[in-house]
Amino acid sequence: MKPTAIFDLSGEVAVVIGATGALGGALAQGLGEAGAKVMVVGRNAERGQARVRQIEQAGGVAAFVAADAASKEGLEAARVAVEKELGVTSILVNAAGGNDPKVTVSAERAFEAIELNDWKAAFDLNLVGGTFLPCQVFGPGMVARGKGSIINIASVSAHLPLSRVVAYSSAKAGVLNLTMFLSREWAPKGVRVNSITPGFFPAEQNRKLLFNDDGSPTARTKAILGHTPMGRFGEANELIGAALFLASHKASSFVTGTDIRVDGGYLSQTI
Repeated sequence: MKPTAIFDLSGEVAVVIGATGALGGALAQGLGEAGAKVMVVGRNAERGQARVRQIEQAGGVAAFVAADAASKEGLEAARVAVEKELGVTSILVNAAGGNDPKVTVSAERAFEAIELNDWKAAFDLNLVGGTFLPCQVFGPGMVARGKGSIINIASVSAHLPLSRVVAYSSAKAGVLNLTMFLSREWAPKGVRVNSITPGFFPAEQNRKLLFNDDGSPTARTKAILGHTPMGRFGEANELIGAALFLASHKASSFVTGTDIRVDGGYLSQTI
C-alpha cells in the first residue's frame, strides 16, 4: 500500500469539537485536506464559517454547527446536524479546552483562594465538555457500527503538573485517564480511543502567560523554551500528522489507548 493511501480519509466523516480554536481549527483543516468530510463544531460562528471556507478552498467538504461542548443537548443537536449534512461520524476529535486565569495560582492568588465554582468550571470545559460528553454523544454510534476513531487532546501538564495551571492540569490528567478507560471498553467493538499531548503552542488561552503586552516574552516563556530541547514553540499544523495517523483506520488499526506527544521533547527534559 502506498504511504499516501494509508492516510487517505476519503469516505470518513470527522467531527472536531473546538474547531473554532487555533489547534482544533488546524486539526479540522488537516482532516479535511486528507479527504474527510469535516463538521466544525464550536461556539464562535464567525470563526467556524471561516474555517469551513478554508477547508472548501483547499478542495475539502465541511460544514459548521454551533454548539457548547459542555451542553449534552447542544452536542446531541450537533450529532443530528452531522448525520443530516455529512453522514455518520467515524472520527471524533475533542479539542475544546483552555485555562481560566481565575484558577491560576500565582503570587497574587494562592491555591486555597480558588473558588469552588471556578474549579468546577475548569473541569466542565476541559474534561466534562472537552471529552466526557462528546464521547457519550458520538461514541455509541461508532460502537453500534463497529468502527471509529476518537482522538482526545491532552496536555504536557496532564503528565507533570505545571506551576500555576493547577485546575487545567488536573482536568487534563483526567482526559488521559478517561482515554485509557474508553480504549479498553470499546476496543472489542472496533472503536479506537487515543490522545495527543501538545507541548506549548501559543494560542489565545495562554498568550497572556507567554507574552507581555508589548509582545516580548515573559519569564515563563523563557523557562518553557529553556526546558524544551527543540528550543521553540510548536506550530498548530505540527499536530496534524499525529492526528492523521490516529484517525486513519489503515495506519493505526492496532493502536488504542496510546498518547502521542508532540512537545518538542518537553517531557523528556529533566535538568
